[in-house]
Amino acid sequence: MSTISFILPAFNEEENVPKIYEAIYKEVQQMPYDYEIIYIDDGSEDNTLEKIKALQQQDCHVKYISFSRNFGKEAAIYAGLQHAEGDAVLLMDSDLQHPPSLMRDMIAGYEAGYHQVVACRDRQGESAVHRGITNLFYRLINKMSSVELENGAGDFRLLSRKAVNALLSLSENNRFSKGLFEWIGLSKKNIYYENVERQHGETKWSFSMLLSYAIDGVLSFNTKPLRICLYLGLLFMFGGSLYIAAMLGSIFIQGIEVPGYFTTISAVLILGGLQLVSLGVIGEYIGHIYNEVKRRPHYIVGEANVDRSLKIVKFEPKKLKLKQKKSS
Repeated sequence: MSTISFILPAFNEEENVPKIYEAIYKEVQQMPYDYEIIYIDDGSEDNTLEKIKALQQQDCHVKYISFSRNFGKEAAIYAGLQHAEGDAVLLMDSDLQHPPSLMRDMIAGYEAGYHQVVACRDRQGESAVHRGITNLFYRLINKMSSVELENGAGDFRLLSRKAVNALLSLSENNRFSKGLFEWIGLSKKNIYYENVERQHGETKWSFSMLLSYAIDGVLSFNTKPLRICLYLGLLFMFGGSLYIAAMLGSIFIQGIEVPGYFTTISAVLILGGLQLVSLGVIGEYIGHIYNEVKRRPHYIVGEANVDRSLKIVKFEPKKLKLKQKKSS
């Protein structure tokens, strides 16, 4: 019997952990699949881990990995993919904003041969400002990046084992999963659903976190911001040359005049601002390089009930079994 692995990152979701389990359990009981539910406790400060352990005592299919601190959702997704043993993996949030009722349609897409079945939500219920910023982000990143991101397509998706192995082969520390899902390619099917408001708990994404996440997304898949800085530098240098030539001609024709304050301060502010922006863009790339070359692990496990030997880059069950037979 094939196995479906559910990966559920959770950070301070003590109220939602039992509810999402009940919803998933209700659905899988009506499917011809075995299952495992892997909770990734991302350094929660409430009783999330205790609630997960209570579920594990009731159902042996429940597994958990608890980080030593909060490492972020990207690290949680990576940890879940590393330890998932299923033939297919279904990524879901623990806050019940990803409807478990879509699981059947997603698994049907997997059975039809798709390597990625993506649940795309609309933007109903969001403020006009939030929708505007989101739309601007997607237009910006799609123009600048080498991958095409769809507005509304997030982490709620089903991945085949081939897709999971492809994602695990990408071991960079600065992970932007939305871009990685598109970068690996493979056949994909989209399923659309209406936005679901959070019922319990509070969102963990502040504006500053979303902005940082957006910047990581822009920088992770292209070097165009660096090229833009080069173009702007050339443009201002050309404009400055024209200005100097015009001023020199004016001196020859009209003689030397006292330079105006406005011209001076404008040049200083524009050129100074351009230099600071360029240095900031370069600094972001250098920061990413700095984080990568340190080669620190994506996360540290505090406690878990999964086999830590499975934490490898490529998980291929058949090869593991062959190795075990040879060693015996």
